[in-house]
Parts: sequence; structure tokens; C-alpha cells
Amino acid sequence: MKKRIYKDIKKRKLFKQYEVRRRLLLGLINDLSIPLEKRLEFISQLNRLPRNASKGRILNRCILTGRSKSVYRFCKLSRLTLRDLGSRGLIPGLSKKSW
Repeated sequence: MKKRIYKDIKKRKLFKQYEVRRRLLLGLINDLSIPLEKRLEFISQLNRLPRNASKGRILNRCILTGRSKSVYRFCKLSRLTLRDLGSRGLIPGLSKKSW
């Protein structure tokens, strides 16, 4: 489980490193006032960037378990972990409802 968390951290660092360059190239590619040959050159430069440097490769993961599915953004916990911690009373303001 730890390996997935470390891989995700590595992807986030790589994204942060290449974010400005990627956005600049995308802006130049979409600018129609630039000649086509130059824009094709920018596309090839964009393709040379690492794949893991794109935002679509980053997943939200639970900070305790590393689970990638059904993670709440506001607390970075998965639904299972949130329910477990909430029923134990470890999350302030969250109480288990029963009727």
C-alpha cells in the first residue's frame, strides 16, 4: 500500500515541476495567430514531456489507507476510513446516525 502512496507523491512532484512549461506549450498550440509549422513544433515538444507530468495522471488517495476510490476531497479520507473514524468519535463534528 505504501508503494502506491509514494508513486502518487512522485507524480505530484513531477506535475508541479512541468506545470508551467506544459501550460505555456498548450497556450502556444491553441493560439491560431502562430504559423502551423511552429505550432507543430510545439506539439512535438509537448509530446516529449513525461506522461506522468499531466494532471490527468494524478489520483486522489486516502492518506491513511492509500485507497484511490471514493475519496472525499475535504478531508482526504476514503468513505470506509471516514465511516470508521466517525463511528469511533475521532472526527470532531461527525456523529453516527442511527434510528
